[in-house]
Amino acid sequence: MSPAVRRLLPYVRRYRREFTIGLICVLATSAVQLLAPWVLKYAIDDLHAGVTRQKLAFYSLLILGIAIVRGTFLFLMRRILIGASRGIEYDIRNDFFAKLERLPLGFYQTRRTGDLMSRATNDLNAVRMMIGPAVMYTSNTVLVFVVAIVLMLTIDARLTLIALVPLPFVSLSVRYFGRAIHRRFEAIQAQLSEVSAVVQEALSGVRVVRAYTQETHELERFRRANQEYVDRNRILIRLQGMFYPSMTLFLGLGSLLVLWLGSRDVIHGRITLGEVVAFNAYLVMLSWPMIAFGWVTNILQRGLASWGRMLEVLDQEPAISDATATDAGRHAALDGAIEIRNLSFGYPGTDRPVLRGVSLRIEPGRTAAFVGATGSGKSTLINLLPRLHEPPPATVFIGGVDVREIPLERLRAAIGFVPQEPFLFSDTIAENVAFGAAATAPGGGPAKAAHDEERDAAIYAAAAVARLDKDVDEFPLRYQTVVGERGITLSGGQKQRTALARAVMVDPRILILDDALSAVDTYTEEEILSRLRGVMRQRTSIIVSHRVSTVRDADQIFVLENGRIAERGRHAELVAHGGLYAALYRKQLLEEELQAS
Repeated sequence: MSPAVRRLLPYVRRYRREFTIGLICVLATSAVQLLAPWVLKYAIDDLHAGVTRQKLAFYSLLILGIAIVRGTFLFLMRRILIGASRGIEYDIRNDFFAKLERLPLGFYQTRRTGDLMSRATNDLNAVRMMIGPAVMYTSNTVLVFVVAIVLMLTIDARLTLIALVPLPFVSLSVRYFGRAIHRRFEAIQAQLSEVSAVVQEALSGVRVVRAYTQETHELERFRRANQEYVDRNRILIRLQGMFYPSMTLFLGLGSLLVLWLGSRDVIHGRITLGEVVAFNAYLVMLSWPMIAFGWVTNILQRGLASWGRMLEVLDQEPAISDATATDAGRHAALDGAIEIRNLSFGYPGTDRPVLRGVSLRIEPGRTAAFVGATGSGKSTLINLLPRLHEPPPATVFIGGVDVREIPLERLRAAIGFVPQEPFLFSDTIAENVAFGAAATAPGGGPAKAAHDEERDAAIYAAAAVARLDKDVDEFPLRYQTVVGERGITLSGGQKQRTALARAVMVDPRILILDDALSAVDTYTEEEILSRLRGVMRQRTSIIVSHRVSTVRDADQIFVLENGRIAERGRHAELVAHGGLYAALYRKQLLEEELQAS
């Protein structure tokens, strides 16, 4: 048994009861199916001796009853086994999505969204077909094949051996085409992922495509990817087009020999007409297992190829996990005190460190700011606090405890993070603001109504802090306005303020703003910062910005240059020092004067 198949067994074991009952139904279906030709043998021989109304009625009702019983078990077999495969599909999809949720940012920087979506849909469906219909038809065809041959041997051993002459050629055909189909299907699934990725990128970047009038270019890019997908499918179709006819040809030769030799045996009285009819009926039954075996082989090869692609994701070990968590981290008082000790950090796969020997301390309840040129390491530094990237051991501390020792859920629950490029869900403004908080209360009645009222009040308060309320009041549906995919109906400033309100609503011990006010005007920015100071008095705030106006009131300002802290202090101190910060301050003052003039 291959390692990939062993990985599927835990999912199958959860439904062993369903598979057991389903296989019993397969056994019953096959038994009744195999009974019909034997009944037909006796009926023909009996009617050949003499036809009566009673005989016709008896055999007709008997064959009808066999058909009804077989149909009943056939229905139950399909319902139970395919239903179980749907349950396994459900479990695998949940595990696949859960794995995607746990993987770090670095994983998504090397993967395309369309490719991951294709694995979660098309590949998973191929795996389900392998577990459900393939198992069902394999068990049915193997049972029918074995028992039919035994019954054929009891009728005439010589005819049976002649009928089995083509089987080695069928086996060789299945082996050759099965391998070829497996390789081709892997290539098809990889190209389908490419097509999905092209569509996802074109739709996500539709504004940029239209702004640069690149619709024709994107259509051509999709056409090429789609054409390659069709070409690869045509190769598979040619393989399948040769596979099934070759099997039918070999089986047809066997049937021709049996018909010729069996008819001669009837003429010479070696076997009865009923036995020949039953023998041919079993031979027809053998034809379907052979064809079904080819179809099942196709499904199995597709399913294994797709399962291998899914395992590439499921086997990914998260680089950031709770493996390093300790009891000290689980019980640490996350009071907002932040300390960084001699931190040097570089991204995997790169030789140049982004941060070099950074050391600093931020007291609880204080506001710290980071400024510096693009690429100086500001965003990298703050991304290490919630472990969006993994810091080296004993370099980043919150509440006096190494962040690597704090469970991820507890650590990130204590941090409100507003990124430079906010992401909004295709939902209402209210749901986007309340994303980090509990959405509903259990049960119903007055308790739920009180909870919903309290939740709405928290949404309004958070929106007021972010100065989102004045814009929402102008929308016809106010907080029930749907913002569209990625917040496409909102301006850049409105999206940033919605993300800020989301962070404020979770009431974090530490609030991080990564250039989160860059898209709002200076007047609104001053309002937001003023309100934030009132809300975050007993909490720690970290502001990353390229605007001096944003950081001038911070308790500490850190100026980064080439991954090092070049300057630190308050606004007045740094301006008087006449270094990098002072130069940045003078430059922005000059820009404001030029704009005013």
